[in-house]
Amino acid sequence: MSALQSVASEASTEAEREILFRVVNRVAIITLNRPAALNALSHAMVRELAVLVEHCRTDDGIVALVLKGAGAKGFCAGGDVREVYRLAKQGDSRWLAFFVDEYRLDYALHTFPKPVVALLDGIAMGGGMGLGQAARLRIVTERSRIAMPETRIGFLPDVGATRFLSVMPAEVELYVGLTGVTLSGADALRLQLADLCVPAEWLATFEERLQRMSHEGDLLAALRRVFEPPCNIVPHAALGPFTQLILRHFDRRSSVERMVATLRHDLDREPPREVRQWLQAAYDAMIGHSPTMLCVTREALLRGRQMTLAECFRMELGIVRRVIEEGDFCEGVRAQLIDKDRRGRWAPASLAEVRSERVRWFLASPWKREQHPLAAMGGEAG
Repeated sequence: MSALQSVASEASTEAEREILFRVVNRVAIITLNRPAALNALSHAMVRELAVLVEHCRTDDGIVALVLKGAGAKGFCAGGDVREVYRLAKQGDSRWLAFFVDEYRLDYALHTFPKPVVALLDGIAMGGGMGLGQAARLRIVTERSRIAMPETRIGFLPDVGATRFLSVMPAEVELYVGLTGVTLSGADALRLQLADLCVPAEWLATFEERLQRMSHEGDLLAALRRVFEPPCNIVPHAALGPFTQLILRHFDRRSSVERMVATLRHDLDREPPREVRQWLQAAYDAMIGHSPTMLCVTREALLRGRQMTLAECFRMELGIVRRVIEEGDFCEGVRAQLIDKDRRGRWAPASLAEVRSERVRWFLASPWKREQHPLAAMGGEAG
């Protein structure tokens, strides 16, 4: 084989790898390399990431970690829910191992002893947020599209969202978690889901600056200087003007049914155009998503505000098991991703039919404490 063929072969092998790893100036760069699927996480990718993160943790030659996505469209669009759906429909319980491994990976990143940087350029949703929100330095751009849209598929915001969304006021958390609204980079910065909002083109050259980074002094501050442009203008946060509406309609004391009723009431009063558009989008989400999972999500988000990260992961895993085995998940994936008719046949079909004991059942752990797959997480059982 000629030298040219050898280089071409290596390049083609690299293009096929779903995870790329390299070290620049003692900083590990892990790239999710599945751009055609918006870097969605397969189980194999989760397992490989876990091995690499552990390597970075124990290698004294590595001082920090950068997570990024290949291509210009997204950091990571989430977990491979189609595969979870396929396994669940076949009665194959291996889907549970995907969530166990994913949550362990996310927790390892949250508790990582060295600075972690996440480049949340483009789409960062679901499982991508699980990775990104674990970082100490979360960087968004004008192209960022941030969301936890799980209620759309009869699921709940998971991967630690019951904890990481709690940085916001409860009403804003409920709005983001229940509607699955897509946030801009500027919105994410305002809502404390990001630490820096920079032009996407500035990120394209970060490795050159990383090469020159000094390791003296505060490492996180040095990393911030690598990613922060000398003159940075943060775009307008589109959600800003709607803060009072969010506080009114997503009151933490309100049931989901009450939230929908107040949205409907204000829509009927013929508000100004921009307000009407916001009300309509929130209302359509709330009446289109799984009634049961809206109620379960509301309760899980409020509970998560009083819990540790490890406890949140354990709660989420229990809900995930119940909703995939006996809830609306499979129907939601069918409606949104398989048949794409966007008409989920939820059970029950309306909020009025959701019983409080059913909601409590979803929130009750399917495992005894010591038998929970994440019992050892955080060093405490529960």
